[in-house]
Parts: sequence; C-alpha cells; structure tokens
Amino acid sequence: MGLNMNVNMAEITRLTRAGRLAEAMALLRGRAAQPDSSAAPKAVDAQALAVRPQGLRKFVDGLGKLGARPHGLLRPHAPSEPISLPEGARFEERAYANEAGSRTYKLYVPSRYSGAPLPLIVMLHGCKQSPDDFAAGTQMNTLAEEKLFIVAYPAQSSAANPSHCWNWFSTADQQRDGGEASLIAGITRQIMRDVAVDPARVYVAGLSAGGAAAAIMGAAYPDLYAAIGVHSGLACGAARDMPSAFAAMRQGGAIPRRDGKPMPTIVFHGDRDATVSPVNGDQVIAQSKATAQLAPAVDRGQSAGGIAYTRTVQTDAGGRPVLEQWVLHGAGHAWSGGSAAGSYTDPRGPDASREMVRFFLQHPGPQ
Repeated sequence: MGLNMNVNMAEITRLTRAGRLAEAMALLRGRAAQPDSSAAPKAVDAQALAVRPQGLRKFVDGLGKLGARPHGLLRPHAPSEPISLPEGARFEERAYANEAGSRTYKLYVPSRYSGAPLPLIVMLHGCKQSPDDFAAGTQMNTLAEEKLFIVAYPAQSSAANPSHCWNWFSTADQQRDGGEASLIAGITRQIMRDVAVDPARVYVAGLSAGGAAAAIMGAAYPDLYAAIGVHSGLACGAARDMPSAFAAMRQGGAIPRRDGKPMPTIVFHGDRDATVSPVNGDQVIAQSKATAQLAPAVDRGQSAGGIAYTRTVQTDAGGRPVLEQWVLHGAGHAWSGGSAAGSYTDPRGPDASREMVRFFLQHPGPQ
C-alpha cells in the first residue's frame, strides 16, 4: 500500500474517528475521495493537504514503524561503518523480480561453506532499517560463522513504503503467491537454487513490521519454512487496512484461525513495548498453535544485562518443543540482546538471535 507523505494527520485522525474511512484513506494516498454514504458530503479542502511534520512523524512512528525509543536504548540511524567479513565469507547484494515487483537482498555465505547443503535463515528488517543495519544489530552473520548456516536479508523499497516497512497490514501482501509474500518466497527459492541449501531447514524471522511479515510467511508458506521467529511483531491477518493496523498495534487484532498442524514458532516481546502491544506476541503464539493440543512449561530468569524474562515452552505429546515465547520484563520495542552497532536494539536483554538459531536448528521440516 503506497502512502502519501504530504498529509494532514489531524484531519486523517478526525475522519477516522468519525467513521469516514474512505476520505481518511484518500488523504493518505494524496487525493480527494467521495465521502462514505453514511456521512454528510464534505469536500476535502486545500488546507487538509498541507504538510504537518509533527503529525507526519506521529504517523510514521505509529504505523508499523520501529520508532518508539523507550528508555533511550534505541539508535535510529543505520551504522556508518561497513560490516567486516572473515576471510572467505561473502556478503553480496542480489535482486529478485516477479509479477509483484522486485526487491534487492543481501546474502551472507559463511567462510566455511564448502558446497554441502546448509540451513538458510531469512531475516526481515523493521521500518527505517536496511539489510546492513539489521545484520549489524542482530549479529546474525557472526552466528552464521559459528553455527554454519546461510543468512538472507531482503530489503523493502522506499517505493513500496516510504519508511521501508514491510506492508504487513495490506491484504494484498498477506496472500500466498501474491504481493510482498511472493517476493520474499521468491527470494528464498532463488537462494535455494543458487547455493546449496538444505530444503528441510529453511527459516524466516523478523522484527516488528518484519516480524509481522515473518508471521505471514509462516502462515502462507508452511511447506517452505520449517519454523518462524517473530520479535515484537503481529500475527498474520491482525490488520486488513490502515485503521485496523493502528488498532492491532494498540490492542491486538481479530486474527484468523488456523487449522491443521502447528507452525514451530519462537516469539520475543517486551512487556513495556509502547509501539506494538505485547498482546500481539500472545496472538502470534495462538495462531501458530492452530488446533494442536500442547503442554506448556514455564521458567523464569534474568539476562546478564539485567532484563528479567518469562519463557514458556509448549511441547507436543512426544515431548518435542513446538512453541517458545519469551516475555521480556521492562523491555521496549527493540531486538533483545542485539548490538549497539545496529539500530533498534537492546543489548541488555537475552540474546534473541542466538535463541532463535537454537530453536530453528531443533526444527527440521519435511524434505
């Protein structure tokens, strides 16, 4: 969903609260629209199209943006220093295109890659981030060297979203073989053709808007991804448009019910997240669980940096962990345990990257 940056957010808020959603959506797209049939006709005047930087900032920070900066822990700019590579490793920019459009992506191949099939983790950045920034913040390339897997970082384009957010709130981008979901799946399959990837060990994870996109990929492509990781994100279908996106971020959404087998899922979410309510982490777990009967076990601890957490693991009848949820007490909207070299990280927390990799490698899918 393309967004017009020259908008009057006060007017959009007023129209939305009045139930005049067509006019509010029209202002976001930068054009006048016919008012809702239930509302009295009202023309959109020129003043309503004036630029309001403060309102625009509020909009950008609200709609899926990784922009809340609780406790001063987050750095809103991409790293200026290039990412250093071990000898023999590759971190290349590539591109993929299909009927839905095109996206670039960065691909990290570890130095010990020998041509034997390796696991693949697809990492979906948040708003106002880039592949290099996300790689620096999550330190996933370092883990790829240690644990020996391949990492891909698709890049959202400014043409698709001015804040580089994945459009998790757009129905067109929540469907299999359509929109951005088809682009992310296409990138995954292109990598599987270009380098040796174990098809039973392909995973996807993301932060906030990227976390919501990862949940979409798990719901739309359970045959492609063996497990998903969602950090500070939302369930697939939690929003269907702009107004429901605001509502879902604030209080969760009316998530569609899934049938069939559960999707192995690991979730991280701060209970002081002021951008995406932590109830959304519960909804991701509920959606991934589907109709399965699982047994929960709870343990509590504290990271070396002082962040307390509650970890809930749900296992199947055979004792196999299927769902894992980390609630980070006192943490906000940031990648837990991430590096200050990247944006939107909280280095004090448990290492979400390492825990996700551990969880993923415990869950090979069908060949």
